[in-house]
Order: sequence, then C-alpha cells, then structure tokens
Amino acid sequence: QVQLVESGGGLVQAGGSLRLSCAASGRTFSSYAMGWFRQAPGKEREGISCISSSVGSTYYAEPVKGRFTISRDNAKNTVYLQMDSLRPEDTAVYYCAAGHHLGCYEADFGSWGQGTQVTVSS
Repeated sequence: QVQLVESGGGLVQAGGSLRLSCAASGRTFSSYAMGWFRQAPGKEREGISCISSSVGSTYYAEPVKGRFTISRDNAKNTVYLQMDSLRPEDTAVYYCAAGHHLGCYEADFGSWGQGTQVTVSS
C-alpha cells in the first residue's frame, strides 16, 4: 500500500480558492488511480474527483464540476485538487485515496490519507 498525506486545507470565504495536495510515498505512485473524497458533518463520504493512473482521465461529481480541478505530478508523487468558487456547502473533511481500479467509489480505493479540513464561511 501507499502512504498518503494531505495538506492545504483551511478556512476560506465563499467565492475563494484553496489547493489541496496529497503526497504519496513509494515508487509506484504513477500506477495508482487517485481520488479526492469528502465527508461533511452528518453525511456519508462521497467521491468528488478522481484521476486515472495512465492517460490521466478525470471524473468530477456534479456538485464540483466546473469549479474543482484534479491533477497529478508523477515526478513529485503528488495529486492536487484546485478548488475555486468555494461555497459553504463545500465545507467538509477532504481525503485523498489511491487504488488500482477504475471508478470513483470508496470500494475502488485501498489506501487513504488522514484527511484535511476545509471550511468555507458565508
């Protein structure tokens, strides 16, 4: 398994931006599909964006489509989530995950970071 550490969370006003980073250990990062999930208080964890290992195809959930951008730098073993036009409803703990399966569901990922809090004030 790969070890994952997220960073970049914080408090931001509505309409602002944040960039989350997820640094991975190991020499096989490029072989992993990567995903960003979030869990708001009282809600289930949801997949919001994923990127494949090979051609870098991406997926975005409807609530974040057009506002969030996922990218990866295999040379740095890092995946990013650029979050623009943030809304109060984006407030959640954000997790990155690594896996070998296509899809953007929890079951597709076997390695998880510890999470980073994102709070968007109105």
